[in-house]
Amino acid sequence: MKAAPTSSRWKCTVSYDGTAFAGWQIQPNGETVQSTIERRLSEVLKTPTDITGSGRTDAGVHARGQVFHFDAHWPHDPAKLLTAMRIGLPPTIQIKTARRASATFHARFSAKGKIYHYNICHGGYADPFTQAYTWSMARTLDVAAMRKAAAVLTGTHDFRAFSAIAGSGIEKEDTVRTVRRLDIVERGDRLRIDAEGNGFLYKMVRSLAGALVDVGLGRRTADDMRDILASKVRTERVFTAPPQGLCLMKVFY
Repeated sequence: MKAAPTSSRWKCTVSYDGTAFAGWQIQPNGETVQSTIERRLSEVLKTPTDITGSGRTDAGVHARGQVFHFDAHWPHDPAKLLTAMRIGLPPTIQIKTARRASATFHARFSAKGKIYHYNICHGGYADPFTQAYTWSMARTLDVAAMRKAAAVLTGTHDFRAFSAIAGSGIEKEDTVRTVRRLDIVERGDRLRIDAEGNGFLYKMVRSLAGALVDVGLGRRTADDMRDILASKVRTERVFTAPPQGLCLMKVFY
């Protein structure tokens, strides 16, 4: 009796424009990045193939360095698998790398940290060519105040108050996270919030961005950030920034 072909674990990095997708994770209604990649992989491998991502991104959120893994038998050169996947995907999804990985590698559970960027245009509006990737606002933000508040939010804290709990399972999850960096990079009327940490809760980065913008608008203060952290309760005091400004840049392993 002929033995079944041996599968390998594959680690892939993917970039995508999330504008037209209902997020990363498969949804009962709506096209997602995960479902699109799985459909193409199943065509290439001629068998149903599931992938596991490092985490989910919401509808409208983008990625330059999302990571996923899957198990499959592919007897050819890895470059041929990469080419085959790329050919059948829409131009808004680009597989950047495809490599064999250790059988113990897991895109989500092996991750040691992530970097997200959140892009803002203030004191005006982004041009039509960057509007889909930027939160635009007419008012000018107080960047110094935002940096002071960001310092409060950096470090190891219980970030429950900066997570969107409903339906996410966070009520059963450890909500302590370490934010290693929460920098605000200023270039003219453009701001970029760089958030690096060992992991982020559901909508946590967008919540941090929304809170910092509220500080920049004078609606909140750095002391308010301390109080919100200490409360460990999500309330209307924390605004979730819109999705289009957010991009997952890199996952660390």
